[in-house]
Amino acid sequence: MTDKTEAPARDVYEYALLRVVPRVERGEQFNAGVVLYCRAKSYVAARVHLDEAKLRALDPEADAAGVRAALGAVEGVCAGGDAAGQAAPDDAGRRFRWLIAPRSTVVQPGPVHTGLTADPEAEVERLVALLVR
Repeated sequence: MTDKTEAPARDVYEYALLRVVPRVERGEQFNAGVVLYCRAKSYVAARVHLDEAKLRALDPEADAAGVRAALGAVEGVCAGGDAAGQAAPDDAGRRFRWLIAPRSTVVQPGPVHTGLTADPEAEVERLVALLVR
């Protein structure tokens, strides 16, 4: 008789990279975060990392504190509660959709990608390590 252990159930998740575009008119960008949403777990989170050397290379006059604040605001919306501001009463899916809506600012979401995971928290950490840091 063979011992069959079941793999943990994996759920679909969606994610988008957060890109910093210091000078929108030039279109140069670099990855500075990940926003991940898993509907099955009602989970939304963002992890960010601002590489100030890259920011200065693309725009020596860039406002690093302002970019850091914009990235922090994304984390706040994901966290919910008072940190989410007007998005606080929205569910995780609505907050994710609002965050990934196209915008023409210094911090912009990239296209949405999908995957499968048994642990959304570990997945967002894996993605930020792989794609941002």
